[in-house]
Amino acid sequence: MSEIKALLCFWLGLAVLSVATVRAAGLGWAAGAGAVVVALAVAKAWLIIDGFMELRHAPRAWRLLMLAWPVAMAAGLLLINVVAGR
Repeated sequence: MSEIKALLCFWLGLAVLSVATVRAAGLGWAAGAGAVVVALAVAKAWLIIDGFMELRHAPRAWRLLMLAWPVAMAAGLLLINVVAGR
């Protein structure tokens, strides 16, 4: 796949995930919608890191390090949510 087509696919993926995030956020915290919003945010971070920052071509250690950060932030948010009792 050409680089232009790949970037277009990443952009379309971000657009779809953004719409899904807004739709899920409209549900509030009921029925685990908060966890869905956080999971979608991690998926968007993955697309940005791999697609637009082009770390899919980088050494594996750098890529994993960059991908670990949004996962750690998401885990922290979900942990705070559990501790707060929501």
